[in-house]
Amino acid sequence: MNDASRPRERSALTGFAVNKLDRREDLRNKPDAVSALRHRSDTRIAVVAGETPILKRLDGEALSVWFSHGETQLLGDGLEEAFLGLSPDGAPRFARLLDRAQAEPLRERPELFVTDLRSVALKRLVPEDELGPLGEGKALLDWHARHRFCAQCGQPTTLGASGWKRECSACGAQHFPRTDPVVIMLVTRGDNCLLARQARFAPGMYSCIAGFIEPGETFEDAVRRESWEEAGLRVGTVRYIASQPWPFPSSLMIGCIAAALNEDIVLDMTELEAGRWFSRDEALQMLEGAHPDGFTSPQHLAIANTLLRAWAVEGETV
Repeated sequence: MNDASRPRERSALTGFAVNKLDRREDLRNKPDAVSALRHRSDTRIAVVAGETPILKRLDGEALSVWFSHGETQLLGDGLEEAFLGLSPDGAPRFARLLDRAQAEPLRERPELFVTDLRSVALKRLVPEDELGPLGEGKALLDWHARHRFCAQCGQPTTLGASGWKRECSACGAQHFPRTDPVVIMLVTRGDNCLLARQARFAPGMYSCIAGFIEPGETFEDAVRRESWEEAGLRVGTVRYIASQPWPFPSSLMIGCIAAALNEDIVLDMTELEAGRWFSRDEALQMLEGAHPDGFTSPQHLAIANTLLRAWAVEGETV
């Protein structure tokens, strides 16, 4: 499906979800072809130092994730590099990993802007169609940084498939990037929804509850289990709403609305510090930043905002 005919899904409203690259999996095991792409004049490369994106200043206040081949050479030696795909106009796109220690000295360079990935998305520092590839590159390179040794025999591994696997020469094992599925759910009962907060949240902010899907579990059953474990709520119907790639370090958030079968909340205080039912009117006030008690919702970056807006503003139910 070309971009013009693609429906505007709710998932595309979340941070990191818009990615127009043609990933070209067919090229990954063709090193000569990828090498030729790497040295084209229109090739651009996204760069992260450890987990920190390195952005390029353009004219005025504009920033970009994309560097030319020559520009990346001036940033320092790369540890790993991966082929991300082709842009809509056919230009090659790559991602390069630098040592995390290089982030601090690069902050001093006036032509660069160095900040954390969450801030890049939250403050909309780069165009929407650059944020998705940056998240893709960061998640992929972070996987490489964490998987330098074979899980089967413990020996060092090397990068393969243009950045899309690691290979062990000792035992022959091949390791591929993993994405961890996470369910995030807005549990509702009538005109109320459950919102909770962790101690690390900004003061007054409440969000949806969430948790990792466990082996042998559907995402619907994960919603039911997490709702019971974290809030003491039994859940019946579960409805999928949207998803979000979440490169912290590499998750896929599966957003749902779920119907609670009981009202009494029993919070797991090892996971949460507070939680309660909020009315639809309160949810609207939180989205607008106008709750009389100063309560707020997650900002546009998070799929929790999309779920709350789908229920409170657009009237979605289970």
